Amino acid sequence: MKIAVLGAGAIGAFVGAALHRGGADVHLIARGPHLQAIRERGVRVISPRGDFVAHPHATDDPTEIGPVDFVFLGLKAHSYPSSGPLIEPLLGEHTAVVAGQNGIPWWYFHRLAGPYEGRRIEAVDPGGATSKVLAPERAVGCVVYPATVIETPGVIRHLEGTRFSIGEPGGGISARCTALSEAMIAGGLKCPVEPNLRDDIWIKLMGNVAFNPISALTRATMVEICQHPPTRRLVAQLMEETLDIAARVGSTPDISIEKRLRGAEGVGDHKTSMLQDLEAGKQLELDAIVTAVVEMADITGAEAPRLRAVHAATDLLARRTGTG
Repeated sequence: MKIAVLGAGAIGAFVGAALHRGGADVHLIARGPHLQAIRERGVRVISPRGDFVAHPHATDDPTEIGPVDFVFLGLKAHSYPSSGPLIEPLLGEHTAVVAGQNGIPWWYFHRLAGPYEGRRIEAVDPGGATSKVLAPERAVGCVVYPATVIETPGVIRHLEGTRFSIGEPGGGISARCTALSEAMIAGGLKCPVEPNLRDDIWIKLMGNVAFNPISALTRATMVEICQHPPTRRLVAQLMEETLDIAARVGSTPDISIEKRLRGAEGVGDHKTSMLQDLEAGKQLELDAIVTAVVEMADITGAEAPRLRAVHAATDLLARRTGTG
């Protein structure tokens, strides 16, 4: 199995190293000092589950790789519309694209039976630009649970979690998802194939849509947000509104708000990815994590007043700080 990882950052390099360890033909696409370090010394993974080093092929030129069976996208979702020159050399007739992104994916309404089937979500597919580059027919959904960071170039610290849930937009268990799952498991990862991946998307999004913008607005860690009663209540209310929107598009995630809160509190003094991006002056993942959810509220007629208020404040923050 030939796999390219486009955007071999913290998660991408971790996935690529694990797949290579499991026997897949892996090609990492990276840049700068990180790429140079991988070329010279491989990817070193430091993990509570055991450290290891992998030496997959690494390049900044996808034309060196050619068509592959799977492209794993380690890019932020807002980079997808402009990724055409990087991804086109990797696409063959049957290449699948696995997007390890946060939030609502561009393919969300693709093959979703019901009144919204085929609907485009402008926040994540502006003018159809993402679908033009990444045809929804190629998409394999992926919900990423592990936490990783680049400790130094070429060195990935794995903090927790090994689960990557995958699934087809149209549901069911496909041959390509089964094959990818087997390759991920061979590399030491958990990779269940979910017949209804959208429920997993909403379970993770319940946390992201609440904690990420609040952390960016307050500069607080997840445990600080949970242990401050007013923000804990606000998180619970945001989760309630998110679950209402999920139900309106046919998803019923099987998890309680209190359990989701306890899980977030257990993470401890962890800065959300949005807060980390804000502090680093990087573009915030507002479109996929918050704006798309508000757009889905508009589509379905949900009121979602707190989600709209938090979105307005975070959007202004991004504009003022140049991270929008």
